[in-house]
Amino acid sequence: MAQYKAPPDPRESNGGTLGERPFSTQKEPIPWRWLGGGIIMTVIGLGLSLVILRAFLLRQPLAVGPLEPTIIVLTAPPRLTPSPETAVTIPTAAPTFTPIPTPDAAVAPDTITPGYYAQVINTDNIGVTVRGGPSTNNAPLTVAPENAIMLVLDGPAEGNDFLWWQVRLEDGTEGWVAGDCLLPVAAP
Repeated sequence: MAQYKAPPDPRESNGGTLGERPFSTQKEPIPWRWLGGGIIMTVIGLGLSLVILRAFLLRQPLAVGPLEPTIIVLTAPPRLTPSPETAVTIPTAAPTFTPIPTPDAAVAPDTITPGYYAQVINTDNIGVTVRGGPSTNNAPLTVAPENAIMLVLDGPAEGNDFLWWQVRLEDGTEGWVAGDCLLPVAAP
């Protein structure tokens, strides 16, 4: 089995082998040429920097004349004078008045329709909540009692899995009601 053997310390060398330098206690010589050259270059660089800086600092400021406001005169472009034209009239067909049929509110429609009336039903005498918008997230305004009749203004609008209708109650309150609790009826 091989044993570990520490390598020889070069500081303890006798200088007996070829190519080895004996340990010397002498210091390396100081490179005076390089040190002097570096100092000279530094002095020259600082001198040039001072000359350039002094030239910028002692330079006379630019002469600026008195400041006067600039007056801008706005003028409109010249207008062309219109030349007289002869008016040519093209005969057109006279518009005819077609009246929009007004809904007959005396007859209840098959479905809830804006412009007709609806009645609150299927609430077990609790009534239906009238809200500020078409969602259960909107603030409740009032409760319309069972069998209350209201004018349908707008709708339907979807919100929270319900179809909502905008209505006006008899007291003038306007809001949104879920369509599950409404039945179309004739005008009161």
